[in-house]
Amino acid sequence: MESTSVTATHSIGRFARSTGLTISALRFYDRAGVLVPAVVDPSTGYRWYTDAQVRPARLVAALRRVGLPIADIVLVLRLGGDRPAVQRVLDRHLRRLEDGLTDARRELTRAIGLIGPEQRVAPAVVSVSAARLAMAFDAVRFAVCRDPALPGLGGVRFDLGDGMLRLVATDRYRLAVAGVPAPGTGALTAPTDLLDAARGILDGADDATVTLAADRLTVAANGREIGGVPLPEEFPDYRPLLRAESAHRHVTDATALRSALTGGPVVPVTRHQDGTRTEVSVLTVDAGGTLRVGSAREEPDARLRVGFNREFLLEAIAAGHGDQLVLELDGPIAPLAVRRPDDVETFSILMPTRLD
Repeated sequence: MESTSVTATHSIGRFARSTGLTISALRFYDRAGVLVPAVVDPSTGYRWYTDAQVRPARLVAALRRVGLPIADIVLVLRLGGDRPAVQRVLDRHLRRLEDGLTDARRELTRAIGLIGPEQRVAPAVVSVSAARLAMAFDAVRFAVCRDPALPGLGGVRFDLGDGMLRLVATDRYRLAVAGVPAPGTGALTAPTDLLDAARGILDGADDATVTLAADRLTVAANGREIGGVPLPEEFPDYRPLLRAESAHRHVTDATALRSALTGGPVVPVTRHQDGTRTEVSVLTVDAGGTLRVGSAREEPDARLRVGFNREFLLEAIAAGHGDQLVLELDGPIAPLAVRRPDDVETFSILMPTRLD
């Protein structure tokens, strides 16, 4: 062990005390290739560490305390002094933690509401811009499900939290989300007739008041009030889709894209879920990164070729209410996101249609 005392002066016990890691954790990190001892005694298997390993080990301990996955810890250690790259890894983890806390708060609020009628949660009352709320209504209304077999999707979700009132609609093939800044927490699903009636009182108003109670939604504006009972069925968890990051991002002229889709070729496709016959438009991205409406045939220069229900895509573009839109694609089986360049809270997500 003479060479060990020169190059590696920390026994595993001393190293554990110096770094805040347990001996069992150090053995685990050795097996995982995260913190490998400088020297391992060949006869006893005892591990020894150097002074230079103390700082990385303390970093590992700090990162594990905040739940950073092992793979990301390895990446941070590998990146070393590349501070911007390390910061991106940590920022992604912080967003995951914040998303998890938001999810936990929402589920706990829902759980409290299920305890019993004697434990009623106080209604959430928020004042918002009437124009922003009207725009949010218009941005999601097209995606409401029309299938009577799915009553839980036959309305618009009002989801209050994270400083935002989000309106969400989906029919399983597409999802539309629009946000209006507002404090508080609460959630319910408004049936479409209530939504349409509430939309009718917003034009010309400066402000609107939205009240979310356990058994009632109320929208007030222009001295009028529209209220009704929310849908009793559960609304699906849409939040994982909000965290997706796309590989291909294209800013496009909305009018030109609408014209290309309307006059362009389509592929007739029978939807295997229900046998519905649909017209599918093909979006392609060539080797130079240019997005265009493609033909019904395979194109040799197309690096990416994805089909979408043309009617759904046109409705999403119309709901965008802008001269320019941002289209985000991530592959032939990944959803398409249609966003406004000036409003990150309002967008649509469309599921692709198989072309073969």
